[in-house]
Amino acid sequence: MTPPDSQRRRPFRFSVQASHLEAPEQLRPLARKAEDIGVSVLTVADHIDDQLSPIAALMAAADATTTLRVGSLVFSNDYRHPVLLAKEAATIDRLSGGRLEFGLGAGWMLDDYRGAGMTLDRPSVRIERMEESLGVIRRLWSGEAVTHHGLNYDIDDLALTPTPSQRPAPPVWVGGGGRKVLEVAARCADVVHLNPSLTAGVIDHRAGPTATAEATDRKLGWILDAAPDRFASLEIGVRIHLALVTDDRDELYEALAGGFGLSADEAKGSPHALCGTVEQIADDIVERRERFGISNIGLSASSMDDLRPVIERLAGS
Repeated sequence: MTPPDSQRRRPFRFSVQASHLEAPEQLRPLARKAEDIGVSVLTVADHIDDQLSPIAALMAAADATTTLRVGSLVFSNDYRHPVLLAKEAATIDRLSGGRLEFGLGAGWMLDDYRGAGMTLDRPSVRIERMEESLGVIRRLWSGEAVTHHGLNYDIDDLALTPTPSQRPAPPVWVGGGGRKVLEVAARCADVVHLNPSLTAGVIDHRAGPTATAEATDRKLGWILDAAPDRFASLEIGVRIHLALVTDDRDELYEALAGGFGLSADEAKGSPHALCGTVEQIADDIVERRERFGISNIGLSASSMDDLRPVIERLAGS
């Protein structure tokens, strides 16, 4: 599908996911470097493994910088009650000077749930719960007293303090690879972040076929159908899972594609991969904004140094 002009012309924003650092102390210098080279947002995931805990990490990154925005990519809704998450997020936004980007997801990683002894409900249940939670959080951020009696949460005459600095609210990110979660994103989010489908609870070859250019067109169609009046205003993002600077990208795609359940041509066309020279990667990013409307580029911290020339060339353009 052809995205509207508002998306094809939206300036590029790069985010860097600070996951799997060798030591927590690396976060502050990483945040300062990201700010210096033009990264817009430093994000932190929400998993019960060797990654940093997002709430403390986001505040530390904000405190180490002056303009860099900080975001959750994404808070897992099942891990926190929406009242507590709303208060934590509002506090980060206030203490950072209004630099929070709030990402919320339904939860997906099987090892997280197993390790913590939590039940991993079927996707439709988790997504319904997330949508209800997001509605509660937005209402609490308004500062008005909230009474809510839903399928999953009960709140009685509660007014949240502090409220966020950003009004009416911090930008909300919702992402995923399945139809239901993308429909929620279309209706409720400011940033729709595309990902492969991870219904298996792990990242493996089963995710590959949902990461192709054709699959991305289908996802954008679902988003448009779910919220046609909002579609042109949405910022479309993508998580890059493979980013390598190389002089022979054809050979690299050929070598790696099978592990993702894709042909080399499918891997080359996937918006979730960036391989090639700096010039080729920059051209691919520009072409994907024209084709898909993707302007928010999510990279791993391990890719930031290699892709620094791309970020410096394209950020804000």
